[in-house]
Amino acid sequence: MINIFQKTPGEINRIIAQNVTNLRKRKKISQKVLSQKSGVSYGSIRRFENEGEISLTSLTKIAIALGVSEELEELFSEVPFDSIQEVINGQSK
Repeated sequence: MINIFQKTPGEINRIIAQNVTNLRKRKKISQKVLSQKSGVSYGSIRRFENEGEISLTSLTKIAIALGVSEELEELFSEVPFDSIQEVINGQSK
């Protein structure tokens, strides 16, 4: 069943980009400095912050540079089971 209130991939990407932008600004780091610290090109950082488009590797580099790599590592780690069948599926090797 499709949830009509579910966000699109682009919307989720823009939310993540906005969160990263807010964190960067909170730490008083410019896009150029973040580029230097992370090894991600300045253009990629600009595109990410404006459009939400970035590779996973570049996002990981940015997270490391901002000191939030643990949060990225924890993504999907605490997802609750939706059904007993998922519990059973998770136990089979």
